[in-house]
Amino acid sequence: MTLSPDLNGRIAVVTGASSGMGEATARLLAARGASVALLARRADRLAAIASDIRDTGGTAIAIPVDVSDAGALKTAAAHIKTDLGPAGIVFNNAGIMLPNPILDHQESEWQTQIDVNVRGAVATMGAFVDQLVETAAAGRPADLINTSSIAAHNLFPEFAVYSATKAFVAHLSRHLRMELGSKGVRVAEIAPGGVATELIEHVTHEAVRAHMAATTEAAADLRGEDIAELVGFLVSLPAHVNLQEVIVMPTTQAS
Repeated sequence: MTLSPDLNGRIAVVTGASSGMGEATARLLAARGASVALLARRADRLAAIASDIRDTGGTAIAIPVDVSDAGALKTAAAHIKTDLGPAGIVFNNAGIMLPNPILDHQESEWQTQIDVNVRGAVATMGAFVDQLVETAAAGRPADLINTSSIAAHNLFPEFAVYSATKAFVAHLSRHLRMELGSKGVRVAEIAPGGVATELIEHVTHEAVRAHMAATTEAAADLRGEDIAELVGFLVSLPAHVNLQEVIVMPTTQAS
């Protein structure tokens, strides 16, 4: 099996691109030759990252968008196709984690996680799936990579709603692989364990946040760059090879 790490000519879309795994992946794909569209809500941060990529010789555009807004995503997709061409890599990565005890009845946090992690994942798929099929029909590799979580596969106290949203992404990925594989589009789910990102900064429950911080320190978390390298590997595989599900953990994290 021969990898093709040179991504020249490929068009990549990264959601959640303003930090963490998304930012690292956008930078890596651009460094390997892909033209990259960065999508997230923070316009200033996106613009700075895209500018950095262009300053180092890469091609990048920044499109501020809320992934839970399906209409805005469709507009962004049309803009990307016009400016760069049809997407051939979609890293469906935007997400939020707001764990709390279910008896605290944090309905607004439940809804936010469903809006971003479920509706956003579906809306991103819907906005770009036709472009991926078009790319594959032209004889080029086409990849849809969805970010799930180890929480989709294991049980964690206080993470019920978050875990359920990520289990949705995992099951969605399996079904999409079945539907899209025959059309030449590869679908993969990446399910990371602990990753050092900004997600913990959004956690509002102090006890849960303290526990997560202690676990993070003890487990020597993964970095966004680790996930970026994994994405780079997946999209470099021969077109007939689809690594469907990747669970990636810090070596010292037990579950």
